[in-house]
Amino acid sequence: MYKVSEFAEITGLSKNTLRYYAEEKLLEPAYIDPNNHYRYYDDGSYFLAILLIKLRRLGFTIQEMRTVMKDESFENLEKLLVQKKEKIQMQIDDLEEQLEEIDDFLASGKEEQE
Repeated sequence: MYKVSEFAEITGLSKNTLRYYAEEKLLEPAYIDPNNHYRYYDDGSYFLAILLIKLRRLGFTIQEMRTVMKDESFENLEKLLVQKKEKIQMQIDDLEEQLEEIDDFLASGKEEQE
């Protein structure tokens, strides 16, 4: 079992983030001491923390992370990742379109100056 400070250090998550994730039911402590209310995490918590870190890096919202964590089998994780990938690709396409519009606009301004 790891105390909050130890768990924060090994995962790279801040104590505040761990508290927030517990409030959001994303990553709850494995054990809470009834006497002093200290929170403890275990090795299973470590796996879940690493998953949450990865999901955040992939741009998942808290709601999307909650969906993943509720599905304990992670059966739908692949589907969610594919959806996220498609959304990112659409954003890339939109940004490339904007770049083309900017280039066209700049080119038309140069033509008018000549």
